[in-house]
Amino acid sequence: MKENQFETIKRIDDSGSEYWSSRDLAKILEYSDYRNFQTVIQKAKLACENSGAVIHNHFVEATDMVSLGSGAEKAIETMYLSRYACYLIVQNSDPTKVVVAKGQTYFAIQTHRQETTDNLIEDNKRVFLREEMKKHNTSLMQAASMAGVESFAIFQNSGYRGLYGGLTAQDIHVRKKLSKSQQIQDHMNSEELAANLFRATQTDAKIRRENIKGENNANLAHFEVGQKVRNTIHNIGGTMPENLPVVDSISKAKTRIMREEKKRLKK
Repeated sequence: MKENQFETIKRIDDSGSEYWSSRDLAKILEYSDYRNFQTVIQKAKLACENSGAVIHNHFVEATDMVSLGSGAEKAIETMYLSRYACYLIVQNSDPTKVVVAKGQTYFAIQTHRQETTDNLIEDNKRVFLREEMKKHNTSLMQAASMAGVESFAIFQNSGYRGLYGGLTAQDIHVRKKLSKSQQIQDHMNSEELAANLFRATQTDAKIRRENIKGENNANLAHFEVGQKVRNTIHNIGGTMPENLPVVDSISKAKTRIMREEKKRLKK
């Protein structure tokens, strides 16, 4: 039994995403009775939930069509599994089976590789969005200055209060347990950065488009745009920015990207 048998039963959907059928996996793991394998799946789903992951992102109920040999087909219930779901399943399978031990090794390595890839994608998104924030914050402050804004701290806080449900920059620092020397935007994940970038670009455009004049009017415009972005996040079921996780500094993300690039060039 070779480890790559787990790779041969891998399927690819129309969007290019990989998945496995629980029926195929049960055969590879030598479960002759699928009902016994369903018990393993339930243990894996519990482990998934306890890890904080969303179960339906990794375990999807589905139907497979199998040939009966007479040319007819029969629908059977199955479960479509992510790589992480397969990893949890082999961790909860019969450890006395050699193939299970090989499966544990295979999916542990592959899951780690996938996590590394996902983390690198997130790092690149963060670095790109952070640079965009710097450019658009400069443009936004220029627009605010032309509108008559003198206190840029109050102006910036107006946008934060709209987007963060009334929280100022100081409040966000406290809530996210950041020190005064740490810049808020340097510790945002890509989702939070994208929300703030939308706030900044749309406020900039609004001030210029409507030729807003007066410090109070500019502050109000920034607050209203931030509030509308927040309402949009709420309406689509997103996580409010103040509840998104704090991540390590953007400088560390840049270091990881450079390190991976050096590894790639050495290959």
